[in-house]
Amino acid sequence: MTAQSSPDPRRHAGTPFGGASPAEIRAALIPEEAAEFDQQWRAVMARATETLDLSEVLETLESWRRVARLTTARGTEAHRGMYRRAAERLTGADVPADEPLRRTKARLGL
Repeated sequence: MTAQSSPDPRRHAGTPFGGASPAEIRAALIPEEAAEFDQQWRAVMARATETLDLSEVLETLESWRRVARLTTARGTEAHRGMYRRAAERLTGADVPADEPLRRTKARLGL
């Protein structure tokens, strides 16, 4: 891992979730994304165990910290609504409020 490719943990230290642990991140997520986080976390940790390289782990943490920050800043329903609005803009089709998040994210290619 090079210094240039690894996220600097101090970079966001003053922002919400800037130094959040995996458990703190998971606690802030909506249930659908907590399950997604669990799956991704286990996969990157397994790869890090084999490669002895933490860069993917650190990148994953930083990515999920942003999601946790957005979720807590706007609230869970607004967070879900953000995905619906993005999918509507991308596809030009209405996205029902009760559509499962997994399907909405699939519309977005996520």
